[in-house]
Amino acid sequence: MIQEKDVYKIGRIGKTHGIHGELQMQVDDDVFDRVESEYVILRVDGILVPFFMDEYRFKNDDIALVKFCDIDSAEKARQLTGCEVFFERRLAEDGDDELTYAELVGYEIYDDTTGKLLGKIAFVDDMTENMLFELEDGTLLPASEELITDVDQEHHTLTLTIPEGLLEL
Repeated sequence: MIQEKDVYKIGRIGKTHGIHGELQMQVDDDVFDRVESEYVILRVDGILVPFFMDEYRFKNDDIALVKFCDIDSAEKARQLTGCEVFFERRLAEDGDDELTYAELVGYEIYDDTTGKLLGKIAFVDDMTENMLFELEDGTLLPASEELITDVDQEHHTLTLTIPEGLLEL
């Protein structure tokens, strides 16, 4: 059974495309540029379910047209519209520790100085010049690579040097 901690959200299924079961998938992450995968995971009625792809192609930078196995009509495809799309977290191999900021959602953040747990990342705000981690309690922390001292992919933790006085704001 797929668990929430083992995946991260990359987008959402949009409307159907054509009559043969193809769907538009809004993608918020460049995972398809970095990793080959035969499937994505959809949240269907609250359950994480893998869906294997017959094919996909990008319509533009944010929209992929995807055809899932066994989804061969617009009627079947319509049942998936609105589903959130997830991708499996994978441990880096061969010394490659590159993670996208989207993959860090769900990671716990620890203060490098005190070792104190600050919270869990709920969202990464990259809409401004200074990227921010938004924790589940609403706390905002800078998401600067210079402040990240450790990333533990196995335990889903991130250690961050917090600028003095930031937590008192």
